[in-house]
Amino acid sequence: MWHRIPALRDRPTLRKIISNTAWLFADKILRMGVGLFVGVWIARYLGPDQYGLWNYALAFTGLFGAFATLGLDNIVVRDIVKCSEKLDTILGTAFGLKLMGSLTMLIIVLGAITLVRPQQPLVFWLAFLSAAGFVLQSFNVIDFYFQAKIQSKFSVYAMNLAFLIITLVKIALLVVHAPLIAFGMAGLAEVVLSTIMLIALFRFNHLSIKHWRFVPHIATALLRNSWPLMLSSMAIMIYMRIDQIMIGQMLGDKDLGLFAAAVRISEVWYFVPMAIVSSVFPTIVMSEGKNEVLRYQRLQKLFNLMAFLGISVAIVMTFASGQIVHILFGDQYAASASVLAIQTWAGVFVCLGVASSSWLTAENLQKYSFYRTLIGAAVNVSLNFVLIPNYGIVGAAVATVISQGVSVFSIGTFAEGKTIVKMMFLSFIPLKWGKV
Repeated sequence: MWHRIPALRDRPTLRKIISNTAWLFADKILRMGVGLFVGVWIARYLGPDQYGLWNYALAFTGLFGAFATLGLDNIVVRDIVKCSEKLDTILGTAFGLKLMGSLTMLIIVLGAITLVRPQQPLVFWLAFLSAAGFVLQSFNVIDFYFQAKIQSKFSVYAMNLAFLIITLVKIALLVVHAPLIAFGMAGLAEVVLSTIMLIALFRFNHLSIKHWRFVPHIATALLRNSWPLMLSSMAIMIYMRIDQIMIGQMLGDKDLGLFAAAVRISEVWYFVPMAIVSSVFPTIVMSEGKNEVLRYQRLQKLFNLMAFLGISVAIVMTFASGQIVHILFGDQYAASASVLAIQTWAGVFVCLGVASSSWLTAENLQKYSFYRTLIGAAVNVSLNFVLIPNYGIVGAAVATVISQGVSVFSIGTFAEGKTIVKMMFLSFIPLKWGKV
């Protein structure tokens, strides 16, 4: 196919990036379509109260997710690209670290949920099932290998097959009117299946987890580079999910269900900037020390594309929020429309944040990812304390958008980030959008 396109015929790296991005898009589009359909069906079936309860457990678990991932994702991908001869020790060490981190996270989650929601066993078991999934996802280091080799199609095979099987299971649960806990168990089953398939595909590529080795000095090096990203991920989850925890505690599970429905729609397309950037990231690493002018020109084009993407989606979602909520969730979720119209604008800053984060990682400036997300988290929590009691779930949406914007652009307060902030501001100029 590629030989028919002159611009791509003699550019194998670009062809590989486009192919990899296409696989990631196929994965996310399938999940967006099928997942949204089944997710909406589940939300209608459960109603705002139980749907809110479930989302409370998921959000609560997510707050501690950074302990499971340890911020290793892009660091491991970068190291595999640079030192492919050390593949087994890098993957084995990353797996060991993630396993220890996820087990620690499981203990913390169960202890904390018992304190904040005592005598609510359903919330406890939903949180347990969610946290257990993080433990099994330690094997997702295999996906880091496929990302580094720009071969994400193998991860797509594994995760989509598991997703489709469990989707059929969830539909069966809806048909037989299963209780809420059954849907939590189905979520864990999906992680089990995808893990088994990832290991099988790793083996198919003539590699084996039996060769993995945990090396202490590599673990120290990984953690030295990843701790800012781990703390950054923790801060991200705080300002992405703390509003749901605070709504659940301050307003109740029904209001949380209404808010969560809007959030689900507003975030359903976030895979687009992530898929684009994850495919471009290895080439950013490989271009280090080469033509810096060309490198920053390409980075500006990436920011232009991200701004165009985020603003375009936000405009459409704002004007169509009422119809979207009515069609998908029905009248019982009507109050979600106003939240969606506001929340969708956070996507503009998400796009720019994903792109700028890849630059920070490539430049080994991960500590600034932590600083800026910590600022955003502090702003979000502070605004939530003021806005939720006075404006309810609409106030929480406003707090999310403001904190996202503050977080992304706060990097300009550091000398190393001033150039990137200028590039992000330039990306808001419509005339720039044609130069992508």
